[in-house]
Amino acid sequence: MRTTFMANDQNVDRKWYVVDAEGQTLGRLASEVAAILRGKHKPTYTPHVDTGDHVIIVNANKINLTGKKLSDKMYYRHSNYPGGLKARSANEMRNDYAERMIEITVSGMLPKNKLGRKMIKKLHVFEGPEHTHQAQKPEVYELRG
Repeated sequence: MRTTFMANDQNVDRKWYVVDAEGQTLGRLASEVAAILRGKHKPTYTPHVDTGDHVIIVNANKINLTGKKLSDKMYYRHSNYPGGLKARSANEMRNDYAERMIEITVSGMLPKNKLGRKMIKKLHVFEGPEHTHQAQKPEVYELRG
């Protein structure tokens, strides 16, 4: 009698992928990266187990946004003090905090629980073309579309 395969932390095989963000659209890149972090591209995907792979994103500062998002889209944060709302435009975020902009977008596409917080730790974003994870021998991942 066969039993259903159930992934757990001991039998998950993790790979490392490098994604080049140059010329890519932010949302389309983020949705594919979120699927890789969750492990949905694997036949052993199990919803309640972190079966995903590590993703390294390079050239974060060369990401594209469609339409008028560079001037109109705003990123907000709050200090939890009265009057502590801070706002930045997408253009300001791309120029000054490109890594954080991609991290925010990808984390919004992951589960909002302990599992999602574990998955986002496997995302490594770098502003330029160089990264510090050569020792892991990452494979180049070609995005669809």
